[in-house]
Amino acid sequence: MALKKLAEKMAEYNSRLEAGKAEKIKSSHVQRVLKKLRKKATDLEAEIHVEKNPDRKARLVRKLGTAHESIKRAEWLLSEID
Repeated sequence: MALKKLAEKMAEYNSRLEAGKAEKIKSSHVQRVLKKLRKKATDLEAEIHVEKNPDRKARLVRKLGTAHESIKRAEWLLSEID
């Protein structure tokens, strides 16, 4: 469902781009964000393994899920702009 919404946003972006109301997204920018997201996911996984508090561990797992979803979206965007 989220990728469908993202595809709609991409279509809106393309129409704004054609109208001259938006700047072109550079793949280097998306790759930089992907690198940061992957590092964050790795850090969260390491933190989950050492965390003893179950409430904090659950919160970290939710954050990791969000990070993985953001990585999927960034990879999709990268494939769309290339």
